[in-house]
Amino acid sequence: MASWLIENATIVTVDDAGTVLPRGDLLIEGADIAGLWPAGQRGREIKADNVLDATGMVAMPGMVNTHTHCAMTLLRGYADDLPLMRWLEDKIWPFEMRLEEDDVYWGALLGIAEMIRGGVTCFNDMYHYYEATSRAVLDSGIRANVSGVLLGFLPDARDRMEAAIEFAAQWNGRGEGRLVTMLGPHAPYTCPSDLLGRVIEGARAAGVGVHIHVSETAQEVQDSLRDFGQTPVARLRDLGIFDLSPVLAAHCVHLTDADIATLAEKRVGISHNPGSNMKLASGIAPLPRLLAAGAIVGLGTDGAASNNNLDMLEEARLAALLHKVHEGDPTAVPARRALEMATRGGAAALGIGDRVGQLKVGLRADLVLLDFRQAHLFPAHDPISHLVYAARAGDVRTVFVNGAPLMLDRELCTLDEETIFAEVSRRLGRLTS
Repeated sequence: MASWLIENATIVTVDDAGTVLPRGDLLIEGADIAGLWPAGQRGREIKADNVLDATGMVAMPGMVNTHTHCAMTLLRGYADDLPLMRWLEDKIWPFEMRLEEDDVYWGALLGIAEMIRGGVTCFNDMYHYYEATSRAVLDSGIRANVSGVLLGFLPDARDRMEAAIEFAAQWNGRGEGRLVTMLGPHAPYTCPSDLLGRVIEGARAAGVGVHIHVSETAQEVQDSLRDFGQTPVARLRDLGIFDLSPVLAAHCVHLTDADIATLAEKRVGISHNPGSNMKLASGIAPLPRLLAAGAIVGLGTDGAASNNNLDMLEEARLAALLHKVHEGDPTAVPARRALEMATRGGAAALGIGDRVGQLKVGLRADLVLLDFRQAHLFPAHDPISHLVYAARAGDVRTVFVNGAPLMLDRELCTLDEETIFAEVSRRLGRLTS
């Protein structure tokens, strides 16, 4: 694998100390970050296969999208401005019943192209035809955690469960470790307790974690209290789901104080999805209380049918702004915390924080360069503030994953967008009929 020397960048490391190098150099060797220096302090000659002058650029860790349904790019704009359950039951689930495996492959590639262009280097996916999504991950070079959605009301739910366990065991670690598998029970309200028990057994046998929607709406919590005498969080705790690792709980909007304490104590990764939660009017998650309790929180976009994009810079900005106005406190969720959630917080929530999420020697070279030589990013008094409050997905110029370039100077290296557009367009006639 080729080595890369990136010179003269402003380097936002998102490390424990929040280090920012106003000018620095970064060396990629193989899949890893092999060197990181303030400008002029390398102290040795570097012979790299490729040298990239990043003057005027900001280097940062690749962003981690902790909750997606990637192939739902096929439904972007298809069923807007509806409440969650009508949106699901009347529009989304009927559409999805017409999906074929290749539809998901091309829809996933469309989402991956969008995420690469926006500086996302890893995403956490739950969807149908998860092997197709996994093939898209391996073909594109991106990093991902992938799980198949499990819905207890389907007539073949048991067979799907066993197939998902087999997939998780066989596909985990493929693509030089870029692909991590999980099990994906959709939610407590769609999965009976015996199926969740089998999820626990299967996850332990396969050595994988779990990705599940939790307490997304007030109605979900009310129904759980009526049917089980417990909140969804308390029920999952008592069933033993939270004894697995990692567990990624998506949304977590309607939580009691006891729920927050449980999620923090059990080290459950939480995916905060402010854009989707606002669009579906699901509510505002208690993010400041979760952070104060020491919970592990990352950011996610949800699917493109409920957002309607996969733009993590926008998600970081929404997280910072929404909670300021909701709390009446301009210091709630500062830019640095929002950027941490978009990067290292997401990696920690997915159990891969020992590999990615920071720019640090020894970690995988998952990083992005943004062009700050633009009017809306000048002057750069504080690059972290600009990344959260001013930067756009289109500012991302270059993306590396596992040391390999996926985009150089806005040119995708592993994907042909025109082919993707044509394939997606060809399938939509059948899917929307």
